[in-house]
Amino acid sequence: MNRIAYMVLRNFYRVPIWFYQICRMGSPSDTHTEEERYGYLRQIVTKVNKTGRVTVKSFGTEQIPDKDGFILFPNHQGFFDSLALIETCPRPFGVVIKKEATNWILVKQVIAMIKGIGIDRSDIRASMEVIRQVTEAVKGGRNFLIFPEGTRSRNGNQTLDFKGGTFKSAVNAKCPIVPVALIDSYKPFDISSIKKETVQVHYLEPIYPEEYLGMRTKEIAELVQSRIQKTIDENVVKIME
Repeated sequence: MNRIAYMVLRNFYRVPIWFYQICRMGSPSDTHTEEERYGYLRQIVTKVNKTGRVTVKSFGTEQIPDKDGFILFPNHQGFFDSLALIETCPRPFGVVIKKEATNWILVKQVIAMIKGIGIDRSDIRASMEVIRQVTEAVKGGRNFLIFPEGTRSRNGNQTLDFKGGTFKSAVNAKCPIVPVALIDSYKPFDISSIKKETVQVHYLEPIYPEEYLGMRTKEIAELVQSRIQKTIDENVVKIME
């Protein structure tokens, strides 16, 4: 967590205005478009990452669907994941995160700003309602980010099993599924250091409805996980070489 403190100190004079603007854009009465809100947040995140000595390299952004109404499914390595995705993804998205995180300072305001949704994983009825909300939002042309592992992996670049239930919104909305491979995203915040780090974000070829319809959500989860892990393994080898 040393880097978080370092980021705050490096941007100390900017934080008050950033926080004010994020709160304002997250209010129900705000008139900014989703693109404008996301664009402002992306500027902040890019600046924070740079001053935090983290270089984020993106690959395959041209594979992101041209039409809105898709869901990003990345592996989950740590707290830096969302910062890496916001910096590299040119299209606005909402995010589904665990409900308890929606009460954390700044996270709460950012979630309101990007119209994210908190999920109580212990409440089946509430989880079903979140699936319904995401389905309807995606059908309406919004994009979402869902971490299919359900929790962050603590095994570096090794993924946990992807949960089939996290793909129900995509199946119900019949939308493109975009696998995203994060590499070394655990290092910026999980290692007690402020040395320079490089995180890779690989946007993989989307999986369209005609490819996954008829498959069980568990099978879809296994397919997405295998493609992400394969990309991670291939690129970790390149880094080591």
